[in-house]
Amino acid sequence: MTLAIALMVYGATVATVGPPVLRRLTQRGNAPRLGIIAWVVAIVGTLGAWVAAAVMLTVEFATYWGHPHEALRACVAIMWNPVHDGSGGAQALTFALGALVAACTMAVVARAVSVVREMRRRTHVHAKALRLVGRRVPGLGALVLDSPERQAYCVPGRPDTIVVTSAALEALVPDQLAAVLDHERAHLSGRHAPLMAVLRAIATTLPGLRLVTTGTTEIARLLEMCADDKAAGKHGSAPLLGGLLVILGVSGPVPSGALAAAGTAVLARAERLVDPVSPIRRATTRTALLGVIATTVTGLAFVAATVAFCSAVLG
Repeated sequence: MTLAIALMVYGATVATVGPPVLRRLTQRGNAPRLGIIAWVVAIVGTLGAWVAAAVMLTVEFATYWGHPHEALRACVAIMWNPVHDGSGGAQALTFALGALVAACTMAVVARAVSVVREMRRRTHVHAKALRLVGRRVPGLGALVLDSPERQAYCVPGRPDTIVVTSAALEALVPDQLAAVLDHERAHLSGRHAPLMAVLRAIATTLPGLRLVTTGTTEIARLLEMCADDKAAGKHGSAPLLGGLLVILGVSGPVPSGALAAAGTAVLARAERLVDPVSPIRRATTRTALLGVIATTVTGLAFVAATVAFCSAVLG
């Protein structure tokens, strides 16, 4: 039980300290890929520690009491006939804590899975509808949707679909259009949508956990920057920036599960494209992020090793 409590404390520490530290390091987007890894490691480490604690409490309870039904009867007996040596109260507390943590964990996992499935269903329905109403333009590599709103976005599925509206097609010059479409292809090739679907499901399930809610927002912004880098590397920053600004301010909301070229933090991305970070600052940010990742990963192992050592020495 000591290790389970230590894991809960570790998760709570990362969940509290992580958001302000990571947001400061990733806000400018100096190293977007490494920033995404740092956020994901912190989220997975926190939730993984809590899940491991729930499993340990459940196993410890089941092992100590022998059988869940017997444990329940024993717990009720303890509540009605408390013993004087205090051991019964501790056993009852162990049971209650283990049962509560296990139940909460299963509920959260079930809710997150349900949200992911619903988002996936909506995405597939939208993609199917797009293939029915959209039209193919030779050489474009995207579906054209007749709409007065300027939009360009991608919808994952089988097959993956890139959508550009007729209004955007008319407003974008050829080099801008090519850069915007390659931005969307970068999302699809990088499998960004499934990652965001899982994160949004967890954020919806745990709206009070700042590490997840803030992390989801920051990761979405960093994924856009990753796609920007790939498109700008092929076409240059100017065409991509011009395409984003053409779409910015006149695009409507995109469907759930889609990733839009001008959907997230466009002004911050525009500033980044206009004024690229210096190599020295990029290297400094990468070093700091690597330190955060190493601390998060080794911290979990250190907690477990410390508790095991102390238990062996004091036991």
